[in-house]
Amino acid sequence: MKYSLGPIQYYWERNLVYDFYEQAKDSGFDCIYLGESVCSKRKELKTDEWIDLAKELSASNKEVVLTSMALIMAQSELSTLKRICSNGQVTIEANDLGAVQFLAENGVPFVLGAAINIYNQVSLKQMINLGMKRWVMPVELSRAWLQEILAHCSDIRDQLEVEIYGYGHLPLAYSARCFTARSENKPKDQCEKCCIHYPNGRLMKSQEGQKVFVINGIQTMTGKCNNLILDQNEMNGMVDLLRLSPEGEEVFDVLNQFKSDNQTIYDSSIHCNGYWRALPGMDTYIETELL
Repeated sequence: MKYSLGPIQYYWERNLVYDFYEQAKDSGFDCIYLGESVCSKRKELKTDEWIDLAKELSASNKEVVLTSMALIMAQSELSTLKRICSNGQVTIEANDLGAVQFLAENGVPFVLGAAINIYNQVSLKQMINLGMKRWVMPVELSRAWLQEILAHCSDIRDQLEVEIYGYGHLPLAYSARCFTARSENKPKDQCEKCCIHYPNGRLMKSQEGQKVFVINGIQTMTGKCNNLILDQNEMNGMVDLLRLSPEGEEVFDVLNQFKSDNQTIYDSSIHCNGYWRALPGMDTYIETELL
């Protein structure tokens, strides 16, 4: 099984982004995703700079994938999407059906992101016909669901790579509203790019103190950090890539622990693996005991 470095989901300062990918270049990740998938106002790096960075990383003997926006709401965002999809060199992760259509019309193979809801083998086969070479499974689906889908895809399994989110706060939903701006009593159109003050999003707790969600601009994420380090041994034959989403530079240490199967990384007070076990996402399942 290979390991992929997911795109930075938060809004980081420009120098931090470049420093991060300089480390990624020499890391043990097999595949590197990069680009802006959440909000088009996040312009520490411009579109052409993301493309140039992707091409530079491609020279480091790693697979590089440029991710697209998950929610297209303006003509300018559509123009950016077409610019990314027509870069001519770097593979695209399509997080919107508009990206799928554009790539399919131009005969360009692509990665299908988890933001696009694919729940059965019929849809998977249709996407393969359109040019999909890898499927990133929606974050709420379970091991049992994946087993069932793949059982019906034996005839096309050799045409399909499967990737799942193995570590990091999971993206659950996208909205036309900006929750981070709202939390600062700012309208979305005058947000002052306040997301940059929260390099790991803003944690939202219930009245009882339970970690429920992390808000990240227009994105809602899990309150706990998804961590499948205890579950990866049972992925053989099903999962081709395990994605680790960066919460910071410590993701490189997390990768080393995943590769060594170091179970000490798991902390049920901050980690969860419920979705993979067909349980509520915030739950933790270790062996036969639900904690």
